[in-house]
Amino acid sequence: MKTGLFFGSFNPVHIGHLIIANFMATHTDLKEVWMVVSPQNPLKDKTSLAPERERLHMLRLCIDDNPKLKASDIEFKLPKPSYTIDTLTYLKEKFPKREFVLIMGSDNLETLHKWKNFELLLSDYSIYVYNRPGFENNPFPEKENIRFFDAPQMIISASVIRKFIQEKKSVRYMVPESVFEYLESCKLYR
Repeated sequence: MKTGLFFGSFNPVHIGHLIIANFMATHTDLKEVWMVVSPQNPLKDKTSLAPERERLHMLRLCIDDNPKLKASDIEFKLPKPSYTIDTLTYLKEKFPKREFVLIMGSDNLETLHKWKNFELLLSDYSIYVYNRPGFENNPFPEKENIRFFDAPQMIISASVIRKFIQEKKSVRYMVPESVFEYLESCKLYR
């Protein structure tokens, strides 16, 4: 089964994440997309991260009714910080009948050379890239396993959402309603 892996901090998950995940699950040859909550991205500051279980819970609140999307805590069980190649190696061993495809934005593709063992990612896995404005360069034009998609996008970020929450401004409609209600009730990011 061809399974897309969409990694992210999802801090918090927002409408933009869901649009991309659903697009990849329904407009490509992927049978499903696993949204992998990364406990600690080695290229990001971890001080603003909500607890990993809270982020997983918010993700489940908004996708558990979609059979093509799955919230994954697989990286919670692996050494930190999380490196994509290590997670893919683990998943390949655990689920040998699945073909895993890495999903990323074109902004991440441009910095892929900074990732641990990026050469293995390029040689051993298909990579589905959703185009992001301002990042049209393909640094690996010779790689046939990289496919580009024009997924609909919103200019929205989790960092802006966290900032609005800290400023006591509404984030309704930037996040799914279930996540909005949860954020209101638990006072996360305040």
